[in-house]
Amino acid sequence: MRFKRNGSYTLNRKSKTKPNGKKPPAEEKKQYLEPEFTKVRVVDFDLKELVVLPREIDLNEWLASNTTTFFNLINLQYSTISEFCTGDTCQAMTACNTIYYWYDEKGKKTKCTAPQYVDFVMSLCQKLVTDEEIFPTKYGKEFPNSFESLVKKICRYLFHVLAHLYWAHFKETVALDLQGHLNTLYAHFIVFVREFNLVDAKETCIMDDLSEILCTPAPPPAPVPAPSAPTSSPSPSSQNHVTER
Repeated sequence: MRFKRNGSYTLNRKSKTKPNGKKPPAEEKKQYLEPEFTKVRVVDFDLKELVVLPREIDLNEWLASNTTTFFNLINLQYSTISEFCTGDTCQAMTACNTIYYWYDEKGKKTKCTAPQYVDFVMSLCQKLVTDEEIFPTKYGKEFPNSFESLVKKICRYLFHVLAHLYWAHFKETVALDLQGHLNTLYAHFIVFVREFNLVDAKETCIMDDLSEILCTPAPPPAPVPAPSAPTSSPSPSSQNHVTER
């Protein structure tokens, strides 16, 4: 069974990357952890049910379909704040206490601005998900042996972008009233990569505080007690009367 996997793509360039971390002088307050923001979602059902592999679907097809969808959605989410993510405002690709460096095809390490880094990430992802030899869409076309490792690479890069959105651009996201979309997208992505072990826990631990809040299913609402039957006073006709004779 084949899924149709397509969509609009933007940005260009390619390469591969590894994270590296440096602690800033002082950690800023994490606005995105405040209850008034974490409670905002666009769905209210258990995302775990959404990511479980359906019995009739091939695993690679499921990974391909979801990975392509996440690439498109995260690219779209980033585009909403891209005008605020510039070489001046984001001189490094940061998230929490981590700075991500770019490694080119020759292994050369480069500290680039956040928009440059996202450009590299999105264009590499675009190149991979639109390559018929890697993400085949025609019936009978086999997935390559390297498919799972490439999916893991894509998911790791996409996590970097999500983490940067929260760390550097949550204020703008709230101003645009898009925090519910970002929260839902992040929770869906984390539940998915955990289900199929696609991103190392050492990579995602920088956002564990947010993941703990967003990925924990909300408790079911308390049942509303049925209203008790009103007690009615006996009607005058049912009362005993003394009649004078």
